[in-house]
Amino acid sequence: MANANVRLGVSPLAWTNDVLEDLGDDVSALQCMQQAAAVGYQGIELGRKFPREPAALNPLLQETGLSLASGWFSGTLADISVQQELQNVAGHARLLQALGCSVMVYGECGAMPGETPLDIGISHSPKLSAIDFDAYARRMSQFASALHQEYGLTLAYHHHLMMLVERQDEIERFFAATSDSVGMLLDTGHAVAAGADLRALIQQFGSRICHIHLKDIRRARLDQVYHQDESFNQGVRGGMFTVPGDGCIDYQPVVDYVSRSGYRGWLIVEAEQDPLNAPPVPTVTRAFNHVNHLFSL
Repeated sequence: MANANVRLGVSPLAWTNDVLEDLGDDVSALQCMQQAAAVGYQGIELGRKFPREPAALNPLLQETGLSLASGWFSGTLADISVQQELQNVAGHARLLQALGCSVMVYGECGAMPGETPLDIGISHSPKLSAIDFDAYARRMSQFASALHQEYGLTLAYHHHLMMLVERQDEIERFFAATSDSVGMLLDTGHAVAAGADLRALIQQFGSRICHIHLKDIRRARLDQVYHQDESFNQGVRGGMFTVPGDGCIDYQPVVDYVSRSGYRGWLIVEAEQDPLNAPPVPTVTRAFNHVNHLFSL
């Protein structure tokens, strides 16, 4: 039976990378959106090529019939005050609010090792012990509450490789210490790549999940990244990530959660890949069919 509470979207990362600008740099926002809509996706997240003003982005969404699902914000609450972060986020939050989003993806880019943390060995991920964790958790809770009050947006905190909250113990500690105003972005690829257990995370924090990224992993390539202490970006270029169905992840815990919990929100197909090696349209089409079958959408 179709699940009317769940909408299927896609990340522009299949077309053009947000960090590695040579990957897909020739692809326009409109081309990406047109192709995503033609495959059948209902929504899309913000990408590097997308206009950041409602008056410029809304016509593209209307032309393609897509909804804006959410958009990543590079936060630095590990380093700054709640008031500073609210000032930093204002333009981004207003864009998401104006275009009907209900969640904002938050990636913690503070307390990072070096100037280019995604280009250093994966063993050098920042540690929670490097910050005043209790103060950070308080600031995050306060920021999330203010974000919702001012913009109607739920903060979807993205546990992420090479960022402050990465491994299962860090995810558990973070969500145990923050208020319910801090939602979880459950990213299957980042969780499994960091050694986390999807079923355990869902059992503990299912009520906090407000956004879901469906990313898969090529296990042999991931193992190589760890064994050779390669960087996150080396892993991306080498095909560490892929779309659901092309890798090793067992999605059954997520399928069970979505079908039983009453989850209302987006499932976002995401894979950071080189579009020359993984042509976007056939790749996201394959994922579209796989996810629709898995989740009975």
